[in-house]
Parts: sequence; C-alpha cells; structure tokens
Amino acid sequence: MRAYDTLSLDVADYIATITIRRPPVNAQNNRFREDLVEVVDALGDRTDVRAIIITGEGKAFSAGADLSERPTQDPGVYTAHNRRVRASFDCLLECPKPIIAAVNGAAIGAGCVTALCCDIIVASEKGYLQMTEVNVGLAGGVAHVRRHFGESDARMMIYTARRVYGPELLRMNVASACTAPEELMDTARDYAIDIAKASPSAVRAAKKSFQVTEGVSIYDAYRFEQGQTKALSTSEDTAEAMAAFREKRAPEFKS
Repeated sequence: MRAYDTLSLDVADYIATITIRRPPVNAQNNRFREDLVEVVDALGDRTDVRAIIITGEGKAFSAGADLSERPTQDPGVYTAHNRRVRASFDCLLECPKPIIAAVNGAAIGAGCVTALCCDIIVASEKGYLQMTEVNVGLAGGVAHVRRHFGESDARMMIYTARRVYGPELLRMNVASACTAPEELMDTARDYAIDIAKASPSAVRAAKKSFQVTEGVSIYDAYRFEQGQTKALSTSEDTAEAMAAFREKRAPEFKS
C-alpha cells in the first residue's frame, strides 16, 4: 500500500492500526477522506487483517471538518462534498472487519461521527465526543448520534453542543470502556486480539448481521442470522473451530 499524507497504518498479528495525522487537531479535509476510504477498503479485503483500530495522533482524535475547505454554493459543489463526507463514514460502516475507535481526545463533529461509525468505542478519560454543529449554524450528525445515545442524551448532545467525556460515555453505554490515557491503546488492542483469535468468517458474518438487521423486525433479522449460520456450517473455519474445541487447542484459521 502507498504512503498516506493524512494518516499512518501499522499491521501486525492480524490487527491494523490507523492513526489520523493532521496536526494540530487532526481536522478532516478531502485528502483525509480519500485516504481513509482507500485504506479501509483495502484492509477490508486483506487476509492478514482481522480487526482494525482507529485513533488520533497527539491530543485529539479528530476535531472535525477542516473549515478551510467548506464547499462553495456553486451548482453541484455542495452535493459532491456531501458525497465525499458520506463515503468517509460509509467505508467504516461497510467494512467487513470490526473497527475499534480508540478516542484519545477531542472527537468533534465529523470526528465524533467517525468514532460513532466504528463497531466498538473505547474512550480515554480525557477523550470526548461533541457535536458543535448548532454553534456554527449547521445541524448534521443526528442519525449517527441517535444510533448510540438514548433519545434524551442524543438531543442534549445535538442541541447543547456539550462535550461528553469518557466516564459519561461509559455511563451512557456509548463506550465499551473508559481508561486512563496511557492505557487506551492497550485496552483497544485487547479487544482486537480477542477478535483476531475468533473465526474470521464467523466475525465477518456477525458484522454482516449487524449491518443488515439494523431497523429490521426481529422476525426477519433472526431469519437472516440463521441463514448466515447455515452458510458458515460448511466452512473450513467452522470445521477448524469445532475440531479445536474438541481437541482442547487453539484453532488455526487459514482465512
């Protein structure tokens, strides 16, 4: 893979770590969006990657959109801009591998949505989510905030633009863990290690179920999940997992 201008990538032991690198606050510009889509799409296809961690360099996760690149009102410009922004979020939602957001600092606006598009959120005590759109005359992000926050908290976040720090995110069941800053990446890696140990095809099927069944009736959702299980039942991964269980050993997956 090529070198990226706005982020770095490290892959080891089936775990990919993406670090957003746009000092001083990791603001998101068009180059970042292009880089993120390219790297996440590639990681989704790589057989040497089973879990992904995304975090920010320095004191910020991502302080939102780079306002120096706000779109003009020329015909078609805003529409194209919105498409690029959606793609940078959709690539996370659509990636077949689980993605862990390690929120090390400010995750504001588009940075907040980036974290909310990940599968698992781990926050530092100094990390926070914030939607400041109403303070600058905008109103985006409602749908993504609502997926993770209870209705009152979602509206509080959007209407007040308040910061919600790691301890509160844990209390609100938005984050899976809240850690001391120096323990954040180790905690994220612990989750990633557990994911990497599991059957890769089963993990992909589980994420597909999360993607497909959101907003679907429990009847249709469970039917889809049963179809996934039936398809997995004849896979090499499942055969190896079953054999390892019987033989009381760690499985060795090929995919």
